Amino acid sequence: MSLPKRLRDGYWAFRSGRLPVEQSRYRKLAARGQSPETLVIGCCDSRVSPEVIFDAAPGELFVMRNVANLVPPHTPDPSYHGVSSAVEYAVEVLQVQNIVVLGHGRCGGIRAFAHHEPGGIYIGKWLSLLRPVADTIPAHERALGSYLTRLEQASMLASLENLKTFPFVRTRLEWGKLKLHGAYFDIATGDLLALDAETGCFVPVTPPSE
Repeated sequence: MSLPKRLRDGYWAFRSGRLPVEQSRYRKLAARGQSPETLVIGCCDSRVSPEVIFDAAPGELFVMRNVANLVPPHTPDPSYHGVSSAVEYAVEVLQVQNIVVLGHGRCGGIRAFAHHEPGGIYIGKWLSLLRPVADTIPAHERALGSYLTRLEQASMLASLENLKTFPFVRTRLEWGKLKLHGAYFDIATGDLLALDAETGCFVPVTPPSE
């Protein structure tokens, strides 16, 4: 079975370009395993790559991506839990120090929910996690353009709260061994906003010199 031509070409560009530059890093990662400090929970959207946005080197980020960067609440039942298992592995095994929920503008999942678009077997149930979030937004703030942004950002706040329902997350938060963060990326402008924990507002991320 062959890969798509674009992927094959991309691999050989990586092989001849970036790999030689970072070969020693890859060898160390292979020998010692990974020890990222940060778990990023982002969206599957192909325009929003955490590694690109944060200019991360191999081994620096542990990344879980799903539709609309959602985190369901802790639900210890026999079902399969992809997000929950990634969170558990990052916290319990890798012992990350930070979890970042990375939302973004023009999210297709958020738009589908807002437009009441029919979902498939799985996507409709997954996006139903947004229902209680949407109910918190006042009716007078539901003009579609601003509403989508509000919903994108409100869903991140809900995901951060849901993370606290996991016992192993809550324990490490109480011990001061873990911090939760929210970030919002605007695809059109490239601007990144970070959640201010004290005010609950999203503020621009400033350059290191400021």
